[in-house]
Amino acid sequence: MTDILKLAFVGCGAISAHHLDAINESAPRIKITAAIDPSRDRANAIATQTGAQVFESLEQGLDHGDFDAVDIMLPHDLHEQFTLEALRAGKHILLEKPIAPTLESAERILAAAQQVSTVFMVGENTQYWPEVVKAQQLIKEGAIGDIITARACFIDTLDDCWYTGDKPWRNDKQRSGGGIVIDGGAHWIRPLRMWLGEIDQVIAVLDYPDKDMQGESLARALLRFESGIVAGFDAIALKSPFGPQHWWRVTASQGELAINGGFEGGLMLFNKENPQGRIVQSPTGYFKSFGPQIADFEAAVLDGKALEAGPEQALGELRTALAIYRSAKSNQWEKVWQ
Repeated sequence: MTDILKLAFVGCGAISAHHLDAINESAPRIKITAAIDPSRDRANAIATQTGAQVFESLEQGLDHGDFDAVDIMLPHDLHEQFTLEALRAGKHILLEKPIAPTLESAERILAAAQQVSTVFMVGENTQYWPEVVKAQQLIKEGAIGDIITARACFIDTLDDCWYTGDKPWRNDKQRSGGGIVIDGGAHWIRPLRMWLGEIDQVIAVLDYPDKDMQGESLARALLRFESGIVAGFDAIALKSPFGPQHWWRVTASQGELAINGGFEGGLMLFNKENPQGRIVQSPTGYFKSFGPQIADFEAAVLDGKALEAGPEQALGELRTALAIYRSAKSNQWEKVWQ
């Protein structure tokens, strides 16, 4: 094992700033040695902060760069191409979710990853968000009794850096694989799976209120888990303000857990002793979830630690999204793991 993990950023767009912050805060043994992006300006912005070499393509970086691992932060339709290229080159890989826009592409990626000994991780940062982790702990401890139902509510105001430029790739259904369900919605589905187990089937409706987005900008679904529990999943993206919401609620026989909406977070416990609610996890901020995610990747590569969630876990969010899309067409319950 080496003491330092040399990492290349593959894609230096908006999300790379959060990964860089996470490395600086939580992964002291990672050194960014390459910034790879067809936009020289974006790559230079990372290089200025890290001292990394700049390359316009992964091929160029593999030929002339010095790195052991890649952090792939690219549009969904490029995930397979770049992941397979990095696997063939013997690199450790952190791939931003979703694993791919189609099940066939995801399965090809996983099959290729199983043939190598390097670390392959699909980043789902809510797996590590302190509020989500604390909720999982309290549920396991029986703090609210037996779960009855839950709700996840994803809201996007479409006014941030993810949708900048003349033609944001997220608005292109061919590039993203769909709309908000397959993209940001994955962050809301993973915690439900952590708390309630695997999803068995879904029924859903979609709508398209944002006319710039080819994929859905509104989804309402019921998710039936293998346990029989039914949870609600709402997702909406609009260029307008929203009132306060809880991003997640878990309702049980002895109380509720609620994670406050907005990127500031915070976990509340409601029970007989705390009918007005009590803060059991102070707000950490959604973006603080990237730090422990990057630290997990660092430890897996440098220390041989098992990942908190293997890459196959990402199939759950992808399959759920695809089942939601099928249900919206069939107007009936659709199996997730068919």
